[in-house]
Amino acid sequence: MSTSGKYLRGDIVLLPIAFVSGRGTKSRPAVIVQSDSLNVRLQSTLIAVVTTNTSRAVNEPTQLLIDIATLDGQQTGLLRNSTIKCEHIDTVDQRDIVKKNRRPPCRFIGEAGGLSESRIGNWLELGT
Repeated sequence: MSTSGKYLRGDIVLLPIAFVSGRGTKSRPAVIVQSDSLNVRLQSTLIAVVTTNTSRAVNEPTQLLIDIATLDGQQTGLLRNSTIKCEHIDTVDQRDIVKKNRRPPCRFIGEAGGLSESRIGNWLELGT
């Protein structure tokens, strides 16, 4: 898939993510957290991994729960309750992205003021 300039910060995408062990991959959703200008300029992008394991989202400050029963959650296009794991950041090749879902609402990703002013930005800062 040709991707130059097609992905924006906040897009939820599906792509193969390598296991921590380095043995194999699994297709899973992720949120693009890299700036739009870098997504146009570079072939790689930064993503935060999304998981359906929501057990730590309540107590872990670096995880953001997406409840698909809410309007905001439904707008993400995810099929199950999920957690954005802001402590699990990867650099990926944009050509590896298989599918782009809908964009989540602004309350998840800051679109105007930059990542540090968004909820994801706050979680990312906690994870570093």
